[in-house]
Amino acid sequence: MNTVVKIKDLVKRYGDLIALDHLGLEIQQGEIFGLLGPNGSGKTTTINCLLSLLSFDKGDIEIFGKKMTPVSYDIKKEIGVIMQNVAVFDELTVYENIDYFCGLYINDKEKRKQCVDDAIKFVGLEDFRKFYPKKLSGGLLRRLNIACGIAHKPKLIILDEPTVAVDPQSRNRILEGIQELNKNGATVIYTSHYMEEVEQICTRICIIDKGKKIAEGTKDELKRMIKNTETIIIEILELPDKVMGEIASLPHIYDSKFENGKLSVYCSGGKHNLTRVLDILQKNELSFGRVYTELPTLNDVFLEFTGTALRDKED
Repeated sequence: MNTVVKIKDLVKRYGDLIALDHLGLEIQQGEIFGLLGPNGSGKTTTINCLLSLLSFDKGDIEIFGKKMTPVSYDIKKEIGVIMQNVAVFDELTVYENIDYFCGLYINDKEKRKQCVDDAIKFVGLEDFRKFYPKKLSGGLLRRLNIACGIAHKPKLIILDEPTVAVDPQSRNRILEGIQELNKNGATVIYTSHYMEEVEQICTRICIIDKGKKIAEGTKDELKRMIKNTETIIIEILELPDKVMGEIASLPHIYDSKFENGKLSVYCSGGKHNLTRVLDILQKNELSFGRVYTELPTLNDVFLEFTGTALRDKED
């Protein structure tokens, strides 16, 4: 696969604060690359450096195999950027907004008209072509923002929190649209505070914290990096200490607790953990109710690596 984005040894300082600490990333053609991190981790700084909107102290950035600079207009015309804050003109209609932004890249009127029409159809705004932004709902406004960023058919698309504060229908439409753009050949960089979205669409994920890359891989690879691989939960009225000790001594179990009529057993690796726990309960003639297991989520991965949860705010 061809490398679309290559960031090497990137350092960005704000006085004594190190925003990016020798960060390195490679994004391959055709990926939907998830960039995750808690507030202040350096995600937005990384994107701004990548777009050459921000100078940096050390490192190299290449896009499409070429060094990225503030005047790399040949590279920039192949990039589409959709930031968290909606950036459209209130005095222009839906069509006029998309036409304006597309016109920054495409001069030919006929070609631009076709691109604008394609973008309107792509985001499902056919019935709103003559509407002004103030007449659109939050979800439709997000779709307009995306259409303005992708109308010129860029090869690299950067989406920064594109589904914040939108209704479920618009969110699903946006996520499906991102996957369709990817299938049509675009490489995507995606940031979000919604872990379920990242799990749904991203082919590879990088977690950064304090300006450093702390983990990278597919969602399954990341889940294998953490201690907890399975949590067993059993509803049971009573559990003698002796039985609890037997369960705690089983292989691959690193923690267990019993409270409020619920036994929770935390496993790290191994197979047949549930069978072994149930065997002990049955051997001791203990009755139990509902039994279920939980596999780790991407949120569990994020919590273990960063010690914090994602919040619905930007860096």
